[in-house]
Amino acid sequence: MGQIIDLRSSRRLAPTAESNKIRRGGRRPNKEMRAREHLTPSEVEQLLNAAAKGRHGQRDRTLLLLMYRHGLRVSEAVNLRWDQFDLKAGLLHVGRLKHGVPSTHPVRGPELRALGRLKRDFPKSPYVFISQRGGPMTSNNAREIVFRAGKAAGFSFRVHPHQLRHACGFKLANEGVDTRALGHYLGHRNLNNTAIYAELVPDRFKNFWQD
Repeated sequence: MGQIIDLRSSRRLAPTAESNKIRRGGRRPNKEMRAREHLTPSEVEQLLNAAAKGRHGQRDRTLLLLMYRHGLRVSEAVNLRWDQFDLKAGLLHVGRLKHGVPSTHPVRGPELRALGRLKRDFPKSPYVFISQRGGPMTSNNAREIVFRAGKAAGFSFRVHPHQLRHACGFKLANEGVDTRALGHYLGHRNLNNTAIYAELVPDRFKNFWQD
C-alpha cells in the first residue's frame, strides 16, 4: 500500500555517495515542498480566480476547471478535442492515458458556458486549448499556466497540474461518492489506486471525540 498512500513520493530516486539518493534533475522531492499532494476546494477556487486574471484568462481558467472537474492528467487535458464533447447534450468522452478506463462524463453549466466562449474565440481549431501560435497546447504550457496561477494566488508552495486531479478525487470522496464509481470516473483499473481518496476523508474520524 505504500506506493498508493504516499502521493508525495511518486518519483523513483537513484543513489548518490552522500545520501544513497539523488533527486531527478537536482529537484527537491515533493514531500519536502508540500505537506500534501491535493488542493482543497477553496484553494482550487483561488487558483481558478487567479488564472482568470492572466493574459489568456478565459482559456487558462477553463483549462484548470476541466482538469479539476474531470480529474484530467495534464496530457489528457491539453489533447482534448472538440469532437470529444457533445455540448448540446452536456457530455465529454474522456480517453484516459496510462491504460486507464475511458468513460463519458456529464459537463455542467459553468463548464458549458466557458467552453462555448472558447469555441467562439477559436472556431477553426480541432483542439480545445491552443497556444499563442495557434497549435495545440503542450503539457509544459499547461504546467506553466498552473504554476503562474498558484504564484498569483499567493500559495506558499509550488502548484502542479496533478494536484487538480487529486483535488477532484478528494472532493468527490469527501462528498460520499462510491469508491467504485469514483475509480471509474478517474479511469482507474485498480481500485487500490482510488482508496487513497477515501483515506483522506476527515468524516471518517468525526465521532472519535465526543467532548
